Amino acid sequence: MTETEQKPPISMAIIVSDGRVLMIRRRQREGKLLWAFPGGGIEAGETPEQAAVREVDEEVGLEVKSVQVLGSRVHPYTGADMTYVACDVVAGEAFVKDEEELDVVAWLTHGDLPQYAKGLFDKVQAYLDDVLPH
Repeated sequence: MTETEQKPPISMAIIVSDGRVLMIRRRQREGKLLWAFPGGGIEAGETPEQAAVREVDEEVGLEVKSVQVLGSRVHPYTGADMTYVACDVVAGEAFVKDEEELDVVAWLTHGDLPQYAKGLFDKVQAYLDDVLPH
């Protein structure tokens, strides 16, 4: 990638249901990252909220609605522009829909998070600290 090329912006869905948050394990590591929240590239003309909803359906087959944008940052490992969107489940059960990209889906408790995701974005961590039982 040249200096003039930019990585596409990414939207990640933070989905909490029944006191747990949804994470996915990718088949291929993205740098140091293996576990992540569902999400992907924001397409032309899409808002981060629309991209999060679309990506969740494509990856894990859940119908969700965006609730609020939690924040944005440049990811410290990938350098990608990231937006994190809190979403509520509307319908469906999470499963590995995108079998090329994903290996596992998991609903994690607050206590599980440190084993799967170290150094969460502070605004995501604050949101999860607020909405997940400890």
